[in-house]
Amino acid sequence: MIADALLASEPELRRSVSVTTRAPRDGEADGVHYHFRGQTEFDRMVAAGELLEWARVLGRHCYGTPKAPVRQAMRDGKDMVFDIDWQGHRKLRAALPEDVVGVFILPPTLAALESRLRRRSGDDTAEIARRMALACDEISHWPEFDHVVVNDDLDRAVAAVRAVLHAARVATPRQIGLTDFVKRF
Repeated sequence: MIADALLASEPELRRSVSVTTRAPRDGEADGVHYHFRGQTEFDRMVAAGELLEWARVLGRHCYGTPKAPVRQAMRDGKDMVFDIDWQGHRKLRAALPEDVVGVFILPPTLAALESRLRRRSGDDTAEIARRMALACDEISHWPEFDHVVVNDDLDRAVAAVRAVLHAARVATPRQIGLTDFVKRF
C-alpha cells in the first residue's frame, strides 16, 4: 500500500518486481505483482547470476530480485522501490552498498499485523499462523535499516517514506555531476 501510493505520485520511481516460486493469489498478475516461476526456472536464474538477491522464505517458496531491471533503472537515473524482507535488504545492500536506503515498516501492533494478513486474499489459516510465528524475528531486524516507519496511519506512513525518498535524492553522493557544477563557481 505504501509503495503503491508512492508509485502513483512519484514519476521518477519504479517498482522492482520480484520473482517467486509461489502460486499467484487472487488478483495477482504475472509481471505486475511478481514474476511467477517454477522452482526449476528460479534455480536456473540463480545459477545464471540473474538475481541480485534471493532467499527461501518460510522454508517453502523462493523470492528474488531480478538484476537487469535494477541495473537499467540505475542507468536511467531512476529510483526503485523494493518490497522485500530483512534478508533481501541485507543481500541487496551487500550487492549495491552505495545505492540502498532501507526503510523498515513496522505494524502498530502484532494484532494489527494479524488482522492485515487475514484481510489479504489467498493466505490460509496455516500460512497466517506461520507468518505470525516469525513476525517477532522479522521485526527484530529493524536496527539494520536506515529508517523505521510505523504504519499506524497510511497517509502519515506514506508521507514519512516520501520524505526519506526525497532526502535520499539530494544526498551528496547521489548528486551526479555535483563536483563539476561546483567547480564552475
